[in-house]
Amino acid sequence: MVGTQKCTFCGKDIEPGTGIAYVLTKDGSVHWFCSNKCKKARIDRKMRPRDTKWTKGFQKGGKAR
Repeated sequence: MVGTQKCTFCGKDIEPGTGIAYVLTKDGSVHWFCSNKCKKARIDRKMRPRDTKWTKGFQKGGKAR
């Protein structure tokens, strides 16, 4: 029986049989994403979860500039 995974970006639970598994070629680590929105935000746009309001890892106070 396969358990649930957590989205690497937003922290949401991913049901078995759904989601996207993205394998990094440099070190072989697997990143799980619940949607294409999370995958694009992390991989393509290089956004950080702590700076993105709709994630569980969002921290008030935001970016220190």
